Amino acid sequence: MDEQVPHKRRLLPQVRRVVLKVGSSILSNSRGINQDRLQRLVAEIDALLHRNYEVVLVSSGAVAAGLARLGLKTRPKTIPQKQAAAAVGQIGLMALYEEYFAARGRHVAQILLTHDDLASRRRYLNARHTFEALLDAGVVPVVNENDTVVVDEMRFNFGDNDNLSALAAVLVDADLLVILSDVDGLHTTDPRVRPDARLVSLVPNVTAEIAGFVGGSSSAVGTGGMATKLNAAHKATEAGIPCVIADGLHPGVLAAVFDPTVSTGTLFLPAGDRLAKRKHWIAYTLKPAGAVIVDEGAYEAIVRKGRSLLPRGIVEVQGTFGAGDCVSCRNPKAEEFARGLVNYSAVELDKIKRLHSNAIESALGYKVSDEVIHRNDLVVLT
Repeated sequence: MDEQVPHKRRLLPQVRRVVLKVGSSILSNSRGINQDRLQRLVAEIDALLHRNYEVVLVSSGAVAAGLARLGLKTRPKTIPQKQAAAAVGQIGLMALYEEYFAARGRHVAQILLTHDDLASRRRYLNARHTFEALLDAGVVPVVNENDTVVVDEMRFNFGDNDNLSALAAVLVDADLLVILSDVDGLHTTDPRVRPDARLVSLVPNVTAEIAGFVGGSSSAVGTGGMATKLNAAHKATEAGIPCVIADGLHPGVLAAVFDPTVSTGTLFLPAGDRLAKRKHWIAYTLKPAGAVIVDEGAYEAIVRKGRSLLPRGIVEVQGTFGAGDCVSCRNPKAEEFARGLVNYSAVELDKIKRLHSNAIESALGYKVSDEVIHRNDLVVLT
């Protein structure tokens, strides 16, 4: 038995939400989008959805798709040319995703992100809520960097879509990150150059020796190589999210990744429990920007039953804070018993405290979430 299999058997039953990154080398070639491969990918994703997995797709290919439309034979070197190719190619790429998923009775949504979207607390929170709403509706979010507006040197603003996929996995609280490459995982050296290269099927942690195995990109249409994929895997696993790098050119690769009895590609083990790491960060790293006093019912629901904090249970709002800030939760005696990341500002909470969740929209004119603090963003201290 391969050393990867026992870990897959342990990890896969815990997986429900998946971020899947697909690179340009899988979806495209010098002539544009490889429609046969794209259709096959959609069919494999659909099979996962039928098994009740939630899938967020981080898709490269926009720039490569635009090359043919602009009559370019090689990847452009200037930022305006790259942005133009992305602008042209993104339309065609999304049209194909829409067509192929619609043929299977599913809808897709395009989400374009920049670094600023994730650096801003409010925009980060808004992005999370958007993903949740789409996944709850059974829609497949298709994510790409907003290549047409970023002004940093375009490897891109995130560095590459491998890096973006790791950030997306953390953003949506994914249980697994899958990166499909044009090779079958991490090797001891480049298998396209050295026939004696060995596949590394399991990486317990990314050490200096592991990092020394990789080189740069050799693709004419992509920006990332195994180095960027390894970097993405490292970021995901440090956040407690396991990662698999596998061969996206191989038909049936996703079925193999989610088969606990077979070894596929390279499995990177998480560095601790994802939720535990996140809650430790909330409890001990962040400084509360304010506080909410809750009634006895809310206190009991949170402490005894592991519930979220709803506006109905809030008696008083203290301090000035914004959405996404850490706040202290206090019982009727004003004793701190929990901390969490709040979905509404202090001003907004003053308007909706003591209200049922279904009254939030009428009070504010909009509703971000039913919960003031979701249980996954809430840490009980007592």
